[in-house]
Amino acid sequence: MTVPTRDDESTDTRFDPDPDRVRILREVADDLRGDSSESQQLAAVLYRVSDLYDADEETTPSEIYRTLRFILQVKDRGGLDR
Repeated sequence: MTVPTRDDESTDTRFDPDPDRVRILREVADDLRGDSSESQQLAAVLYRVSDLYDADEETTPSEIYRTLRFILQVKDRGGLDR
């Protein structure tokens, strides 16, 4: 999987602000969030993806990818304490 660089993302219009998309992604995330860690993780992923379309957020797909990869690695190791 190739992660785009910041230069690639600066000209990418696929992530222009879209309040409707933000609302829908966050509603779905709220519906999915449950007691299991998997449902909470999936909800967190959707929230982070919604940030791409939120005019008040400054993030890129590669930043989201790195953050989520770190979270999954920590989960795989059993937590931050290990």
